[in-house]
Amino acid sequence: MAASFTVQAAALRRTLLRSFSLYGRTPGPPAAALGLRFASDVAPAESSTAIVESTEEYTFVERLIPPSRVPTPPKHAGPTPSGWIPPADSPPTLPYMIRRSRMHNIPVYTDLTHGSRKTTLVRKVEGDIWALEKDVKQYLKEVTGKEMPTKVNEVTMTLTVKGLFDKELKQWLASRGF
Repeated sequence: MAASFTVQAAALRRTLLRSFSLYGRTPGPPAAALGLRFASDVAPAESSTAIVESTEEYTFVERLIPPSRVPTPPKHAGPTPSGWIPPADSPPTLPYMIRRSRMHNIPVYTDLTHGSRKTTLVRKVEGDIWALEKDVKQYLKEVTGKEMPTKVNEVTMTLTVKGLFDKELKQWLASRGF
């Protein structure tokens, strides 16, 4: 069995060498025909230089590193030119609280699902989310004249309203001091 294996290995080796056509090329070793160099042909490696750490130029690097968190916005008396409204100095005395997003915006978003289902999400709700739902339904009934369907998710603490009411809800929440 061992003899047949060595015969097969020799035949396979001959086949591979012929397929790469190392026979019949330029005279010399086959490695030279392929343009290969041996490790002994390479120039000796130069000695590595010592690494010098410079602290003077690090100020230029610090400018390029993004900040780890968003800085707190400066105090504003009213709306800014961009339309951003700062939160009230003290939170309102309600059974629920809506925290601002990390960019200091009111967390009200629109969502478009299934191609045409338009919904508005109120996120980052803390406290009694059912009281928030009741107040939002009452406010939207005053604005639209009809009661809008809502959905409360207690696990993620989000309130979903059917329809696009992001601008109205952001204004309403900002006027309440969130």
